[in-house]
Amino acid sequence: MEGKYEQFETKMQKSISALESELNTIRAGRANAAVLDKITVEYYGAVSPVGQVASISVPDARTIVIQPWDMTLVGEIEKAILKSELGINPQNDGKSIRLNFPPLTEERRKEIVKDVSKKGENSKVAIRSIRRDAMDFYKAEKKNGTVTEDDLKGIEKDIQNLTDKYIKVIDDTCGAKEKEILSV
Repeated sequence: MEGKYEQFETKMQKSISALESELNTIRAGRANAAVLDKITVEYYGAVSPVGQVASISVPDARTIVIQPWDMTLVGEIEKAILKSELGINPQNDGKSIRLNFPPLTEERRKEIVKDVSKKGENSKVAIRSIRRDAMDFYKAEKKNGTVTEDDLKGIEKDIQNLTDKYIKVIDDTCGAKEKEILSV
């Protein structure tokens, strides 16, 4: 089954990877350097992610320290963080920037969990769309005579099993993130 549906499984895996990287950027009350992945600064005329122009460390569960390699970037990074949706005021000491993550309120945790659920549902829609594309592809193959009716039934079952497998991965991934967010 693996090689036969490789192109469709690869697309499903990419959907899972996209979901995981999106969930990594969600702040769960603990300091996580991945929340900075979407923040960019202009450096020598090129827009670069903060992680490419500074060292990022997490000294404790509630703090991230950003130390730019070029000290002229401290102000730029501070502005980029203020403009972002992080909702945290950076503390600039001239050499580095500290981000202190306050504990999330119960209300904010519930909002974030809803957002995680929405992202999970969007990923499920993407997986089902890939399933539909796969089914259409093999139905066209049947019309062309390269796949028999019996083969098509088996293929449809295999593709549904593949879809179920990736829907479960989405549920598990979102469930783990929701648990992380709700744990105080």
